[in-house]
Amino acid sequence: MSLLTHVLACLFGLGSWVTICGIWVELPLLVPQLPEGWYLPSYLSILIQLANVGPLCVTLAHRLRPGKLNESALIYSIVSLGAVATFLMAFFWSQTVEVGGVHRSLPLFVLAFLVSAVDCTSSVTFLPFMNRLPPVYLTSYFVGEGLSGLLPALVALAQGVGVMHCVNATTLRHASLPGNASWEPSTQTELTVLSANNSTAEWDSSLVSNASVLTDVAGSVGLVPLYQPASFSAKAFFFFLTAMMLVCLGAFLLLNCLPCVPREPSPSSNGSQGRKASKAEQTFMISSASSKLRSNRRFGTGRYSWPEIVYIFVVLAWANALTNAVLPSVQSYSCLPYGNVTYHWSATMAAVANPVACFIAMFFPRRSLLLMGILTVTGSAIGAYIMGMAVLSPCPLLVHDIAGSVIIVGAWVLFVLTLSYVKVIIGVILRDEGHSALVWCGAVVQLGSMIGAFTIFPLVNVYSLFKSGDPCNTQCL
Repeated sequence: MSLLTHVLACLFGLGSWVTICGIWVELPLLVPQLPEGWYLPSYLSILIQLANVGPLCVTLAHRLRPGKLNESALIYSIVSLGAVATFLMAFFWSQTVEVGGVHRSLPLFVLAFLVSAVDCTSSVTFLPFMNRLPPVYLTSYFVGEGLSGLLPALVALAQGVGVMHCVNATTLRHASLPGNASWEPSTQTELTVLSANNSTAEWDSSLVSNASVLTDVAGSVGLVPLYQPASFSAKAFFFFLTAMMLVCLGAFLLLNCLPCVPREPSPSSNGSQGRKASKAEQTFMISSASSKLRSNRRFGTGRYSWPEIVYIFVVLAWANALTNAVLPSVQSYSCLPYGNVTYHWSATMAAVANPVACFIAMFFPRRSLLLMGILTVTGSAIGAYIMGMAVLSPCPLLVHDIAGSVIIVGAWVLFVLTLSYVKVIIGVILRDEGHSALVWCGAVVQLGSMIGAFTIFPLVNVYSLFKSGDPCNTQCL
């Protein structure tokens, strides 16, 4: 039954981040069709971090009422909520609500907040539950967690992003748009999409809030992007994510209920043996009490000193701040200047890099703090290049060269690969330190992500440090 338990642990981990990862790899299709445009990733990043109220409540419950929280019931609840919210997203992701005179994707934001709360809370519930199983199954769980990014990425690759053509607006005025094709005027204030469902569409200039998008200084009509439909719709993609959440729920049910699933012995199981200790043993225990008290002042098993523990948690927070918040918030700015296809490949291949790192860790597990530091510096340097390209948007380096696209996609893959391996190393280290260490691991993951999101959000949305471009009219030297 060992193989069955490995498979169930993997499928259980599959539900940890599948919905959030799925939304991220679908962004190349969502960004051109929603009013937030290039700002959409940064809005989603801040929503994900606001959802950290879930893990905060769980962490406080562990702290204030140790041993009283029913983790199994909580996991059943959050996974069910995630499945329902993802199912509803299939129907309401494209709906907008007028807020303050501006159309906003409010239904998407609400549902994204709910699935974010589910995924964030999984960090402080799934890992502690895995502590009930023998340590050998933790790597299988991490593989499943990596697959939560890989499977949506593979489905997104099969879905494609559609081909974008630049057409003259006067030509489009009475054009017949095939299938679900849409045109999108590129503007920061409002992005309006005209879609045609197997019918002839009449373009109305009144739909555009910023006329300068369509006309240049001389008053002549400019070019607008026309997007061809993908292989299948975003609605079908969200149905796939719903199915993944149901698979996670079924795997957890079996892990929790099957008698053949091995369990770690509870500390209380050795109580009778302790009561049978001889007086000599009791004398030895009393004589070594002072040394035990000193060891209890150390973290977990006491294998690592407090400076090393601080170092591990700082690296964990830094890696998650970069991979979960800072860089994803500017991914559209770093990739879209090279084209929508480049954005699509960077989003999907970066998601593939996560499980690859987990597979590497499965066969080459390392607990070296020095290696952890080297990989963290390497990943941060690659992240600095990505951030530099985002700052240079809409005219980054090699913007008109295929090499530029290859480099930015490769940078995203290596960035995620190195820092994901760092996070797996830390997870393995803290697993050996016990249940409390894993709870704090999940809490620091979310803390680092939250700090990163609240740092980058004002830079993107308030101070406008990053500039978007027009895929048809932006001119770069």
